[in-house]
Amino acid sequence: MTLDETLADLMRGVADALPAGGLRARLEASAATGVPLTVKLGCDPSRPDLHLGHAVVLRKLRQFQDAGHRAVLIVGDFTATIGDPSGRSKTRPPLTPGEARANGQSYIDQAALVLDTAPDKLTVVHNGDWLGAMTFADVVRLASNVTVARMLERDDFQNRYRDGQPISLHEFLYPLAQGQDSVHLQADIELGGTDQTFNLLMGRALQEAAGQAPQVCLTLPILEGTDGVQKMSKSLGNAIALTEPANEMYGQLLSVSDALVPRYAELASSIPTPDLAAFAAHAAANPRDAKHDLALNIVAVYHGAAAAAEARAHFERTVIRKDEPDEMPEIALDGPTGLVDVIVRAGFAASNGEARRLVAGGGVRLGGEPVTDAQMVVDVAAGPVVLKVGKRRYARLVAG
Repeated sequence: MTLDETLADLMRGVADALPAGGLRARLEASAATGVPLTVKLGCDPSRPDLHLGHAVVLRKLRQFQDAGHRAVLIVGDFTATIGDPSGRSKTRPPLTPGEARANGQSYIDQAALVLDTAPDKLTVVHNGDWLGAMTFADVVRLASNVTVARMLERDDFQNRYRDGQPISLHEFLYPLAQGQDSVHLQADIELGGTDQTFNLLMGRALQEAAGQAPQVCLTLPILEGTDGVQKMSKSLGNAIALTEPANEMYGQLLSVSDALVPRYAELASSIPTPDLAAFAAHAAANPRDAKHDLALNIVAVYHGAAAAAEARAHFERTVIRKDEPDEMPEIALDGPTGLVDVIVRAGFAASNGEARRLVAGGGVRLGGEPVTDAQMVVDVAAGPVVLKVGKRRYARLVAG
């Protein structure tokens, strides 16, 4: 691609690029010298379960990899022990070092669904390796580069100070630690969500103080969840996990509001950048068809084209025509078993309480008939019975 085409692709979906013109200048310098840019992304190991919202910034990092640049994924095992206050109205509980390491490995495993993990394409580091080696004198020298007034420019600190909410001094150290990561790596580019703007700019300030060329900061939007209102979050029940089975992911994507289809196309799909405007027009004229096209594209990103095509066929067969799928998992029951236990054993609910709520909400069928009694006992001695939970989850119950 030409420089302009590469720049347009890398700026796709970007909320802000600081300083203006900085990315073009770095790309031009890289092209002139043949030296790839170092593109940094820090991962927060307090959230090890990744969804399409997390993938927005991961996909941007992948674009830099595809353009020939060096991606560095930082596992924030040290900063997680501080507790990131970004965008929060109170202190985030810190993790133990063991929790941070374990969650960080889970993050890396799931990020591999998006990133090119070839050794020459991706470097994974832990910031505990350099931040943990700093002495108290080192921290004092680092802190001397920033004033309290500068820290209070940050929106969440400013709001909490105004509202009389406590701000612990250790929270001021988080932006400094993240900025020191950029100094240690001599980052050319840092990526992050819009809630990380202050921290990314802190990296520029500390690099400048260390005599380095300050990095370019690219921020990406926070993706709304399937409810179309709040940011995507597992705790809010509006998230689409990267590890979601193809059939489930396809159905969940169809529940995205019509208004958000172009946004998902830009931030979460592999639709080529030059084709986004045409797709947005398609979504305005034929929202149902566009949503199916979007779901097919995104499922293919994580599961492959064949699995995406099968997910579409599965949806048409089980939801539109209301047929049972030809293949489904079998659950062997050793005698009469409580319905709630069966739902949990099938993996359709994480707990007995969630299973009871599914029954109470009318989302459970046995043998094609709705079930409303959570105390029901399932007996398959007379023959197999199909359990359906929600619109797309099936299991065949058989005698053990």
